[in-house]
Amino acid sequence: MIFRRTEVLVVGLFFVLLIVGGTVGYRVIEGWTWDDALYMTVITITAVGFHEVHALSNTGRWFTSFLLIGGITGLGMWFALVTASMVRMDLGNNYVRRKTMKRLKKIRDHIIVCGGGRMGLQVVHELEQAGQEFVVVERDEEARQALRRVSPEVLIVSDDATRDRVLREAGVERAKGLVTCLSADTDNLYVCLSARHLNPDLVVVTRAEGKPATAKMYRAGASHVVSPNVTGAVWVASVLVRPSVASILDVTAPGRHLARRVDYATIGPESALVGKTLRAAGIQAETGLLVIAIRKQDSTHDEVRFNPDASTELGAGDEVIVLGDDEQIRQLHGYVT
Repeated sequence: MIFRRTEVLVVGLFFVLLIVGGTVGYRVIEGWTWDDALYMTVITITAVGFHEVHALSNTGRWFTSFLLIGGITGLGMWFALVTASMVRMDLGNNYVRRKTMKRLKKIRDHIIVCGGGRMGLQVVHELEQAGQEFVVVERDEEARQALRRVSPEVLIVSDDATRDRVLREAGVERAKGLVTCLSADTDNLYVCLSARHLNPDLVVVTRAEGKPATAKMYRAGASHVVSPNVTGAVWVASVLVRPSVASILDVTAPGRHLARRVDYATIGPESALVGKTLRAAGIQAETGLLVIAIRKQDSTHDEVRFNPDASTELGAGDEVIVLGDDEQIRQLHGYVT
């Protein structure tokens, strides 16, 4: 609940003064012990209806009546404070949800990230670095807070990603990709099935643990499956067996000095590079990027041409896969469109 500090202090101070005043009053008027005076004060202001500790004098009865009115007033103030806080909380949640839904209706060709855990946080970081619009679906409040610490303006749908309704709210029909990195393989499998059903053209990337789960993910409609355990084991082995190669590839790690990354740019239909050879295109001379592969428009993801020959002709829709820093990659996008 959302409490305002000043209101809580006022109500708290009112009760403190009421209890102190009541205790001192009974002590002075009736001559009771401090324990009896305090107990009588508490049962009076809370209106519990217990019998008096001792028989009251006429003055004591008048004092008890005024104390009872003060207690009821204080309880009313407290209940009003709690009610107002609940209303503010509900209005705040509704406002945030309406604002989120309004922003979601305006975006398209975005990425949906299902799960904001450790892997989800890293995916969010990479998507922000790439300037890609995205929305995160996460139902856990602690995970949402962690996401907002990383990206204060992150767009979050606070709900269960395994529900079709939630995926629709996240704009799955308009999205170009979905990443599901929930903690349970069964949840990821369910999201794959739902996402593929709602948008057959969606690129679905999912997390899985082990070969049996990986095979099931592909059958459920995943475009790509990532197994953190397998990927981590391969990298550890590479560092031990091929340390020189691993140190070169480690340059692409996020946060490294002079960090480079593997990225791609699609040659536009009106690009001046259409019909030119890779040598004539002069991509390295213009941007400083190293072209490591080309994926032809009519190729599948298994037919990427690595280390393409300089005589390779470029066509509209071809994807040029390069290695370089962010600024060079931005130059490439402007150069090939």
